[in-house]
Amino acid sequence: MSEASIHAGTRIGHVHLKVADLERSLKFYCGVLGFELTQRFGNSAAFISAGGYHHHIGLNTWESAGGAAPAPGTTGLYHLAIVYPTQAALADALQRLMKAGVPLDGAADHGVSEALYLRDPDGNGVELYWDRPREEWPRSADGELAMFTRPLDLKALLASADEMGH
Repeated sequence: MSEASIHAGTRIGHVHLKVADLERSLKFYCGVLGFELTQRFGNSAAFISAGGYHHHIGLNTWESAGGAAPAPGTTGLYHLAIVYPTQAALADALQRLMKAGVPLDGAADHGVSEALYLRDPDGNGVELYWDRPREEWPRSADGELAMFTRPLDLKALLASADEMGH
């Protein structure tokens, strides 16, 4: 490990979003996507997670109650990305979105992963994805990672949920 490299065990712990309406955000992240509420502070903040972690996502209205989404062409969050452990788990997420009538902005096969793109109720970009096993990642002739963007077959993705009994 060179002095300039970050420790290989470093990871992103959570994302904290400014939202306009806490209840609306909880209906999306918990009601649609299925995250669990771990702690709430009235109508001003909530912390949610998967699998009992203290929080993967923080939501607050401290500076944004009733606020508008950032205007196009401004800086800020492009998207938050939520990684699912399996293709079937991602397919389950797609089924949840379809049942709730949440539209997709796009869906892509990146070689290393399959991804769904959408917006939360505050207009924040959200990517839902699963990673293929590392040994299946596309590589160039010299061994470099060779990610790409191709259309994702949503019917095939949904079929993976059916195969797992979802």
